[in-house]
Amino acid sequence: MYKKDVEREFAMNAKKGNEFDLFIVDLNGNLRGKRMPGSALYKVMDEGVKLPRSVLGFDFWGDDVLENGLVFETGDSDGVCMPVHDDAIPVPWADSPRDQVLAMMFNPDGSPFGADPRQVLSGVVKRFKDLGLTPVVATELEFYLMDGMSEETQRPRPPVLIEGHGRRLSETDCYSIDEMDCLSAFFTEVREVCDIQCVPADTIISELGPGQFEINLNHVPDPMLAGDQAIMFKRLVKGIARKQGYSATFMAKPYAKKSGNGMHVHFSLLNEAGENVFDNGGEEGTDVMRHAVAGLMHTMADGMLTFAPHMNSYRRFMVGAHAPTYASWGYENRTVAIRIPESPPVARRIEHRVAGADANPYLVLASILGGALYGIENKLQPPAPIKGDANAETAETDDNLVLPIKWDDATAIFTKSDVLKEYLGEEFIRVYSAAKRQEQRKLHEQISDIEYEAYLGLL
Repeated sequence: MYKKDVEREFAMNAKKGNEFDLFIVDLNGNLRGKRMPGSALYKVMDEGVKLPRSVLGFDFWGDDVLENGLVFETGDSDGVCMPVHDDAIPVPWADSPRDQVLAMMFNPDGSPFGADPRQVLSGVVKRFKDLGLTPVVATELEFYLMDGMSEETQRPRPPVLIEGHGRRLSETDCYSIDEMDCLSAFFTEVREVCDIQCVPADTIISELGPGQFEINLNHVPDPMLAGDQAIMFKRLVKGIARKQGYSATFMAKPYAKKSGNGMHVHFSLLNEAGENVFDNGGEEGTDVMRHAVAGLMHTMADGMLTFAPHMNSYRRFMVGAHAPTYASWGYENRTVAIRIPESPPVARRIEHRVAGADANPYLVLASILGGALYGIENKLQPPAPIKGDANAETAETDDNLVLPIKWDDATAIFTKSDVLKEYLGEEFIRVYSAAKRQEQRKLHEQISDIEYEAYLGLL
């Protein structure tokens, strides 16, 4: 037995007393799987676990979507969920010792299951690899920390700062060090758990809403790993918040009149020599970078459903807000959808500023990288970069660059997109759009509180 096999078996034997959660990530970014005894770990790492393929096509609330063709037509057949890392990962915030195993689904014949979000991203990454290119990716995720009763009441409420003499956060205090000082125990544990789980957390800042924070994850030359890290980060933030008596949410717009939660993505491309193909030695970047920008602009409306997957997601997109409503680009301009940050030429990169923090990281990355690849392969050219306020300069822009800001419209555009079918796969487009249509039907059938308040006594 090789040394690495001995070390792996020793590590697994040490964890046999720990329960572990094996989970896949469904289309909505929700974790689906099984809690298993530690004694099963070695077998699971080698053989995987079977789950119905229809699980990945569930709607947001975990109901079957009969329209997707994965239920009765297949006999609700199983796929095989194989672990994506070499070992189980500790879950330090759990009440009792527990580990987690992130997995990805394959068909019974061993081929990739096309509706698994991680497999969708894997297919895009392979197309880059075939061109000798490696995407280097980083994510920035915003979230709100809330009062511990927020989940129970189903309404957001800013937290009481226990380390801040019982003061409740109620006002925006962007870039405040004092706010982070008053939550030092929470952020200390977040960083400690990130280190344990190998999630490369970097900068922490307070944002534009009361109790809103952003944590940046460092660049990694593996988009699927970047997606894994974003998934684990979201889970650990919510778990640590509950442990410390808070609640945390990555919901796109928890407060109607406060800043929404976004997920910005930075990426560059390396060739086989390890050189950044966006770097031309100057500030403007290469033709390849501009082709990528053009592809992102061309596919942005098509992919909006992956950037804004839920009804609430579209509350971020209003003229004058930081979330863009037009496909636009510019250098060092935070009002555009695609920003080229100021940096040394060797670090030249693209920042995509559209997605909400509620989106599935794998699908966000797949849509972004797929759009960039479409532009590169077809040598598309972008319009002139915007130098001022993108909202003002694009008010009369080409209709093709206007982003859909209604959920139903985004679904219709997504479903018909030939480009996305080519780069993300027809099976994924079919299953994802079916889930969104079912969610829309469910929510449209509900009568909201504001309808009763506005109309019941007056009509």
